[in-house]
Amino acid sequence: MRHIIKAEGLVKTYGSDAGKRRVLDGVSFTLGAGEFVAVMGPSGSGKTTLLFALSGMDRPDEGRVEFEGRELGGLGERDLADLRRTRMGFVFQQPSMLKHLNVLDNVILAALRDRRGKAAELSAKALALMEKAGIAELAARDVAKVSGGQLQRAGICRALMNDPVVIFGDEPTGALNSAAADGVLAMLEDVHRAGTAVALVTHDARVAARAGRVVFMRDGAVAAEEGLGPFARGELEARVAAVTARMRELGI
Repeated sequence: MRHIIKAEGLVKTYGSDAGKRRVLDGVSFTLGAGEFVAVMGPSGSGKTTLLFALSGMDRPDEGRVEFEGRELGGLGERDLADLRRTRMGFVFQQPSMLKHLNVLDNVILAALRDRRGKAAELSAKALALMEKAGIAELAARDVAKVSGGQLQRAGICRALMNDPVVIFGDEPTGALNSAAADGVLAMLEDVHRAGTAVALVTHDARVAARAGRVVFMRDGAVAAEEGLGPFARGELEARVAAVTARMRELGI
């Protein structure tokens, strides 16, 4: 499998003197093209810090990250920002939307600012993505008048506007009810099946069970990995049980 991301020996320390804490303690990680990986662990285990290091949003104190063969440590801030805009997509727990714009305008705004196409072309692309996400009828609606699950799906559409090779998700279902979470996860599964890699941070075994591989973190290090293989809906409960059993075994 071709690796999009290859990280080796990542160390990240916060604090000073006696208060220093290693949030990442020698972490190595790979993400293959089109792979769906979930990263699990308790609060403070380093999950989000790892995601930020892999995407170049934060620089590790030690170790290296290669993204499509380019070492992120050798890139300046502007080059890193360009790489994130053109090759990566991001979905966070709370979708950040501008309240004075409607849903469609929020989806196309970043692409429009980057001049990736004419406004009409970008609107057509966004509407096609929103149609697949089941929210096309919300295009002209104020963001304050749509549900959290619908906003999160709009956030995924926005992340897909630049045709990224990987989507990074930081607890994208953490603030949603189970029905809304299922809708968001179904959309991420479709993105994965279409060939985009997904790296997802989560506390939830039901979310992690959708991934093909689960990386378990504890105290800033990788404690174990579990290969689940391709996801099929009829296998969900068995996969959840397998993830939950591994969490108990690892004490997380």
